[in-house]
Amino acid sequence: MLAAVATSFNCVNAQEKKVDDLKRWEFSRDSINWEPVCIPHDWAIAGPFDKKWDLQRVAIVQNGETDATEKSGRSGALPWIGKGYYRTTVTLETLPQHAELLFDGAMSEPVVYINGKEAGRWAYGYNAFRVDCNPYLIEGENVINVCLKNVEESSRWYPGGGLYRPVKIITSPKIHFDMWGSYVRTVAADHHRAGIAISSKVVGMAPGSEKDLHVSAVLFDAEGKEVARKEDIRPNVDGDVSSSLIVSAPHLWSPETPYLYTLRLKLETPGGTDEQVLKVGIRTLSYSAERGFELNGKSRKFKGVCLHHDLGPLGAAVNRAALERQIRILKDMGCDAIRTSHNMPSTMQMEVCDSMGMMVMAESFDMWLYPKCKNGYARFFSDWADRDIENMVLNHRNHPSIVMWSVGNEIPEQWSAEGREISRRLQDICHRLDPSRPVTQGMDRAEDALNSGFAQVMDIPGFNYRVHKYDNNIKQLPQGFLLGCETASTISSRGVYKFPVVLTDHTDYPDGQCSSYDTEWCSWSNLPDEDFYMMDDRAWTIGQFVWTGFDYLGEPTPYDEYWPSRSSYFGICDLAGLPKDRYYLYRSQWNTSAHTIHLLPHWTWPGREGQVTPVYCYTDYPEAELFVNGVSQGRVRKLDRTDAGELSKKLLDRYRIRWNDVVYEPGELKVVVFDDKGEKAGEQVVHTAGKAATLKMSADRQMLRADGEDLVYVTISLEDKNGIEIPDATDLIAVSVSGAGTFRGICNGDATSLESFTQPQMHLFSGKLVVTLQAANQPGVVTLTVKDKTNRRIKPLTLSIPVRE
Repeated sequence: MLAAVATSFNCVNAQEKKVDDLKRWEFSRDSINWEPVCIPHDWAIAGPFDKKWDLQRVAIVQNGETDATEKSGRSGALPWIGKGYYRTTVTLETLPQHAELLFDGAMSEPVVYINGKEAGRWAYGYNAFRVDCNPYLIEGENVINVCLKNVEESSRWYPGGGLYRPVKIITSPKIHFDMWGSYVRTVAADHHRAGIAISSKVVGMAPGSEKDLHVSAVLFDAEGKEVARKEDIRPNVDGDVSSSLIVSAPHLWSPETPYLYTLRLKLETPGGTDEQVLKVGIRTLSYSAERGFELNGKSRKFKGVCLHHDLGPLGAAVNRAALERQIRILKDMGCDAIRTSHNMPSTMQMEVCDSMGMMVMAESFDMWLYPKCKNGYARFFSDWADRDIENMVLNHRNHPSIVMWSVGNEIPEQWSAEGREISRRLQDICHRLDPSRPVTQGMDRAEDALNSGFAQVMDIPGFNYRVHKYDNNIKQLPQGFLLGCETASTISSRGVYKFPVVLTDHTDYPDGQCSSYDTEWCSWSNLPDEDFYMMDDRAWTIGQFVWTGFDYLGEPTPYDEYWPSRSSYFGICDLAGLPKDRYYLYRSQWNTSAHTIHLLPHWTWPGREGQVTPVYCYTDYPEAELFVNGVSQGRVRKLDRTDAGELSKKLLDRYRIRWNDVVYEPGELKVVVFDDKGEKAGEQVVHTAGKAATLKMSADRQMLRADGEDLVYVTISLEDKNGIEIPDATDLIAVSVSGAGTFRGICNGDATSLESFTQPQMHLFSGKLVVTLQAANQPGVVTLTVKDKTNRRIKPLTLSIPVRE
């Protein structure tokens, strides 16, 4: 029944502003059979996995392919193709003077109906858009319907399906602030003084009414103390409002100190009041040939990763706790920036980056006029691109975390004059709406982009891969610097090690996995060591964004033609969010506040006795000695510097410590690390595991909020009688949840697994899996019970987590 998802919206005072999240909807795939759902919602993540979903026979030009072949898991092998329908009701006791719907994203091609009449539509599933409700609302029950359509071969990865981001209804007085009309930017700042420029837009004015309108601006610090104020600001005849504030001894926003102020804008009119409350980060940006990228006057290089929008077992449905977990994991690695590849980010993601301290390259498109896939965004570019860029910038320009815009990724038009002019046009739109930030895009055809002038027109010339071309690229760039917009594309499967260890860009194993020795990459890409080298030894590089921070659904390169394989291998962390070995390689270079000592591989290899089993150590220390059962395998020191050129063992030995001739014998593997003075600084020990004896659970949080949305991630593994984890366990684990929470998802990080994310059981992969629990709306305790269905001798284990207001 519609009444089951009705939202009562009491507007007794029609002059009062109100914002309401529309969370309760009904959903249908056929517009006949309906089920209640909570928004954000991804209709496809429950599966089942099947190669028939969006089965593509194509040549992936970006990967250098010329012949079309069957790509079975390119867009995730989940049932996202087709139509979906949502409906809800909003009850209005009194008609508001102004009302609009705000969709933060709807996948895809949404058409919105209010009381049976089309009220608005948008083309791009990744963008936020607004719908004017006023002509369609009535007193009493108002029925809102949203029709969505996902067509085949419209994506190169898993896009999800549905109302996967929040939907809000906003009611306001007739004269009110434009929702996206306010713009706050730092004009100048140091630790003594900051100047903030404020502009806003008042709409709904009658001619001549501006003299009766009053705007005030008050800035509060993080503790709620007022630090600046401006009263009696008057809009002009067009409704434009301009002002400025001076802040003494400001707290400057950065990844290390993500300090946020609160700005309250108040509009007083003869008929009522309107308010806007914005989070403000005071910080300055600059880019130059002399000093590269500067944040708050200090030079730094981006230590960034690229992220697709899916959240692994949650699919595309955005969730704040899941985003916060991603940022926590990345920051511990030393990462300070993300690129929202290759689409507009959610507002929620930007709020998390603001509050937790993560710089952002906010990206827009994966294609322009030339289609990379048959039914991709190229269908809409000519008619919609300018509007999409405008919405992106207007929606997100007040987020201090955003430090640059990106208008494209590996655009085929980069060789042409037409492409150069499109670049200029889109960049100019960004500048017009936000003069405070530069614009970039990721270019993968360096020679073409430089010959056409495509690269030269960008504020920030960004290049994808081909790091060996950087030295030639920089000679042709008037900007005097360049950015690695997309780097590495190293591939690995967590906890999987292949022998013999080889350096290769032609990975092809019968099990559909890649080696976690981190020595395998793609034909167009490279290993992390090459990018480290270029960032360290070239002053004119301003940083990099690694492909990718986490594995994502779809694009299972290098196994695009292998079934079953339905998610990527590029991630520094796997699809469950568990760090791969490569995580610690980046951490050893990027995390400058904590030391890293990480040995690989594990040391449980029944049947490998007497065989060569290379051992690597990822550490920030310069030297280490390895021991097998107390016998030294040698003391090795990293190379201080290496020459440029093709990938070589020497380059690896600059950033890793390796013992390539270790012979495996069960027992103890130990590494001792030494500092610059040659003194012992730490050690790590790895033991051979015995038979599985007990289950182990580890939660990433100790308490949940009783908001119906908060999440906890619990890692499940097996241990032997001595507490040593079983690194190769594949047992089937069943889970059950009781109390103040529910089971939300399960994932083991295996790109070849066809087990459902939404069923409460799954096999361990490389000894681990992760269960996601969601808090209830009421306080209490949520309890997780896990059972080993493969080895019933192992006792079930329970874990209880408090859920509080």
